[in-house]
Amino acid sequence: RMSQPIGRAQSTPQLKTQFLIHHKIMSTTPTENPPANANEGCVGPTSQSAGKASACAGCPNQSACSSGAFSSPAALAAKEKERAELRNALSNVTHVVLVLSGKGGVGKSTVATQIAQTLSSRNYSVGLLDVDICGPSIPRMAGVLHREVHQSQSGWEPVYANANLAVMSISFLLEEGDAAVVWRGPRKNGLIKQFLTETDWGVGGLDYLIVDTPPGTSDEHISIVQYLNDARSDGGDSSNIHNKSGASGAIVVTTPEEVSMSDVRKELNFCKKTKVPVLGIVENMSGLQIRVSDLKFFQDGADESSECTSRAMEMLKEKCPEVLSMMAAAEVFPPSGFGPKGMAEKFNVPYLGKLPLDPNLLKSCEEGVSFVDTYGSSPAASPLNDIVDKLIIALPVEDDEEEGEDVDMRP
Repeated sequence: RMSQPIGRAQSTPQLKTQFLIHHKIMSTTPTENPPANANEGCVGPTSQSAGKASACAGCPNQSACSSGAFSSPAALAAKEKERAELRNALSNVTHVVLVLSGKGGVGKSTVATQIAQTLSSRNYSVGLLDVDICGPSIPRMAGVLHREVHQSQSGWEPVYANANLAVMSISFLLEEGDAAVVWRGPRKNGLIKQFLTETDWGVGGLDYLIVDTPPGTSDEHISIVQYLNDARSDGGDSSNIHNKSGASGAIVVTTPEEVSMSDVRKELNFCKKTKVPVLGIVENMSGLQIRVSDLKFFQDGADESSECTSRAMEMLKEKCPEVLSMMAAAEVFPPSGFGPKGMAEKFNVPYLGKLPLDPNLLKSCEEGVSFVDTYGSSPAASPLNDIVDKLIIALPVEDDEEEGEDVDMRP
């Protein structure tokens, strides 16, 4: 279904210059919906009582709202233009899935990348958007590191990891891969809007747009939710899945221990406040699972001088060979209380399952390949496939129909 746009391409350095010219203008467009960091009971920045109502007291947006900057005719016209651009850019994207976590280092980017890889291997048209502006890791995990985006008349052409998987990240715009991105919120917001409005995902569009976000509930999260609301919300149809949120839903990633879950609960509350449906919680790094034949053995400690793997393997082959084909497991992060599953029940959201620590899952991200295709018999492959199955059931993609005949747009 996905095909690369046809057009005369320009080099990346010129693309960078165009972004620097545009970002200030693009980041100052007013918002009509209540900001995600607004007080409870926000009347909305375009209301006549904006900045003056009792609910506005102490709100970080109070001064801007009371100035009338959001409700002037010029501001409203600019907002409507922005909404039209977003709506047009995302009109051929069926589902937008946010991958969230309140905690860093829980494997959110790994989950986002491998869900995208798995969907694409099932012949769905998939986009993978990296909005972790300061720490983009998607290009390496998707196997498209050191590639460049180009610009044609139809917009930015994303980088293709395979025929069904298109990737967009700030990493493609940096002159040096290790360059630090030291930006404040408005500049980040401007780039996120450009990603949404100017990326050409192909003539056939996307079945799924997977959005990898940074940890927390800060600028990037607020911006992506508000832009998606502007592009895809439909307040007039209560049966529409997007009537309350522009995002089709969010997958929330956590590890089992309380240090992680305490932050993830904040992320779940963020979804509740911004009306983003939670598709489910993924319990990542849920114990280590590895074949005995892949283990290393040490006599004393874990330094190389005490390694005795060869001797241990010979002993097992001689005395108990059937053990070599068994799986060894260990709890690396002991769960707190009822763990992520209990947290899902408390918040009344689905529990998508456990992903064990699997060396081959890490290897697939380092190599930039699809884990389930490359290491299909590895311990985490079946749980990952189950998670993707649940995603497809929750957000099905219907084939287009024309004059009573099914039209399959996928390859």
